[in-house]
Amino acid sequence: MAKPGILGRSAQRSNEGMRIIFSAVIGVMLGYLFGISFPTVNITKLHFPSSIISYIEDRNSGITTQTLLNHAWTSAATHKKNNSASNSDEIPKIYVPTNPKGAERLPPGIVVSETDLYLRRLWGEPSEDLTTKPRYLVTFTVGYSQKANIDAAVKKFSDNFTIMLFHYDGRTTEWDEFEWSKRAVHVSVTKQTKWWYAKRFLHPDIVARYDYIFIWDEDLGVEHFNAEAYIKLVRKHGLEISQPGLEPDKGLTWQMTKRRGDQEVHKVTEERPGWCSDPHLPPCAAFVEIMATVFSRDAWRCVWHMIQNDLVHGWGLDFALRKCVEPAHEKIGVVDSQWIVHQVIPSLGNQGKAENGKAPWEGVRARCRKEWGMFQTRLTDAEKAYYLEHGITPPKSTVA
Repeated sequence: MAKPGILGRSAQRSNEGMRIIFSAVIGVMLGYLFGISFPTVNITKLHFPSSIISYIEDRNSGITTQTLLNHAWTSAATHKKNNSASNSDEIPKIYVPTNPKGAERLPPGIVVSETDLYLRRLWGEPSEDLTTKPRYLVTFTVGYSQKANIDAAVKKFSDNFTIMLFHYDGRTTEWDEFEWSKRAVHVSVTKQTKWWYAKRFLHPDIVARYDYIFIWDEDLGVEHFNAEAYIKLVRKHGLEISQPGLEPDKGLTWQMTKRRGDQEVHKVTEERPGWCSDPHLPPCAAFVEIMATVFSRDAWRCVWHMIQNDLVHGWGLDFALRKCVEPAHEKIGVVDSQWIVHQVIPSLGNQGKAENGKAPWEGVRARCRKEWGMFQTRLTDAEKAYYLEHGITPPKSTVA
């Protein structure tokens, strides 16, 4: 039989143990209630043995542990819901349909949809990078063998022009013998034409800072040409698409581009009988060639979209330029008082490949003619499709 003293001490130890357990549980509960104010606490991750919960319920006739947990669960859920609603109100999703395609989820203030070809430093304050901001761009598609000609041409363009060279022969570093070349933009892809380059590197949003874009060949004599004077005449006569007049003694194909010595600018001409179905249509008006073309910013935005990815020589494009300005016979013209000489150097033609006993230039010329027909067909078909889609009877032809 156990002694009373031993039984008393045993009961005392049991009560003390239960008090310790009870205190620990209460501490956990208070800690949890304090912690639910933080969103990182998850009520579902707290689990208590049923024996402890039962004991607490037996010892407390007031608020039970289960009631306490239910209250905590409700508070946590309400806090989470309120916090979610608060976050939703504070950070709404951005969607701006007027932004450029693909940038709809950006705030308009951070969107930069246009750029330029200005060269910048790798150090210092960005706002201090540019001492000048050229207003015009001139590009030449070049081979190194024409370096002297290009050097002479570039010197006709002031610091108000960004100079850009497209290198079809892959030679770029040799051009650093010219001081201006160190400030120019060089793009090198072998055996490509200027229209291939233009389609890929002169997107309207890339050249948007320039008022006028000169897209020129390499075989042009510029002794009688001054770029700043040319720009003044273009502005004066409202030309959106233009070219300098051509010296008539060499390299002349069309009467429209022939220089006239008695005036500043001309916009119409007389061609061979039967060549012009309308005096306002090419090649009698609304027409310049593609060897030394100058585009306004707005005209270029249209022309760029008309250039075909796979038709690289641009033949036929000169007859379609009029689609991009209105009225074309008033806004396309030739600047006579700033004239050039077409030297007719077949340098790019020699970049072709000899096949079936034909010289490289013969294959290039055959491709040019083929592209002209393909371009005319595509343009005609596109216009017919548009008219038919809108229930309009297509005219006989809008392509010269």
